Amino acid sequence: MRVIVLGGSFNPPHLGHLILAEEMRREFGYDKVVLVPSKAPPHKTVANDPGPELRLEMTRAAVEGDDSFIVDDCELGREGPSYSIDTIRSLRGRLAFEGNPGLVVGDDLIPGFGAWREAEALSREADIVCARRTGAPRVDLPYPHRWAGNMLIPISSSLVRERIASGEPFRRLVPEGVFRIIQARGLYPRHSMPNATGGKQRHETHQD
Repeated sequence: MRVIVLGGSFNPPHLGHLILAEEMRREFGYDKVVLVPSKAPPHKTVANDPGPELRLEMTRAAVEGDDSFIVDDCELGREGPSYSIDTIRSLRGRLAFEGNPGLVVGDDLIPGFGAWREAEALSREADIVCARRTGAPRVDLPYPHRWAGNMLIPISSSLVRERIASGEPFRRLVPEGVFRIIQARGLYPRHSMPNATGGKQRHETHQD
């Protein structure tokens, strides 16, 4: 089994995450996508965070019944920030996969990749796959990597939170299971609108 890893806050998970994951899996010939919700992304507070347990619950609901996905909670059980190198090593110790796992890195994160914890070791222990997220010109990455030809999807977690907080329709932006949890728990309420978009600092595996 060959796997590719997509990490992020998943706050909340949306259809853009699933489309990106499926395109990465098919383009590069992986068997499964491992979704890894972060507990505490480095150098950033998760905007309007309902808590890592609820984000994990939504991520599981997003892919329920689809055996091409694995949802792993390794970052929730660790103390401190969620570093990609720690996640890759944790997955290697527990999942029976062949060779190096793939690691999806959005093009918005590429400029800062060199500052990630043990970036050089990470590039040896995972196959870096650069995904198009902004449509910006490619930035040189001085580590082994491949660029994906994925489509650009104009959906982000911050957009979903904004629409919920402002009372605008969001039902078709998220999977059915995620929609039900948001509605049942009253997540991202209207009073959260001033902070709905949160900061835009990018780091490690945060895929908004």
